Amino acid sequence: MSDLLVRLRGRGWRMTSQRRVVAEVLDGDHVHLTAEEVHALAAQRLPEISRATVYNALGELVSLGEVVEVSADGRAKRFDPNAHSPHQHLVCAGCGTIRDVHPTGDPLADLPAGERFGFTVLEAEVTYRGLCPTCSQGLRPDPDR
Repeated sequence: MSDLLVRLRGRGWRMTSQRRVVAEVLDGDHVHLTAEEVHALAAQRLPEISRATVYNALGELVSLGEVVEVSADGRAKRFDPNAHSPHQHLVCAGCGTIRDVHPTGDPLADLPAGERFGFTVLEAEVTYRGLCPTCSQGLRPDPDR
């Protein structure tokens, strides 16, 4: 059973066949799918699943804090199931591919106290931007990826 499914069962999330297939599609490392991609993959496993059901399930997963919405430079929102594993994102400026990265150290270490303006920092979100190997070579894949 996937990590996401285990977490959802532990929270008592009602596991219908539609919700289960959405959670299964989202499970894994470096998963950052759009809602349309989740629907397409879920429909391969459960052809009768509707877009509305997928969108509702994604909304519930985000509300529960089990999935995080990730935005990448004005592209379609993507859904990251690694909500409980601290990490940042590496985003390709060419094609929009997103990968999880786990740099060591404190991202606030370089932020002088004077630059915190009295804030108590609760979390930091860091996004690294660059070009993936494919885009670096000028072989751009699907621009919605």
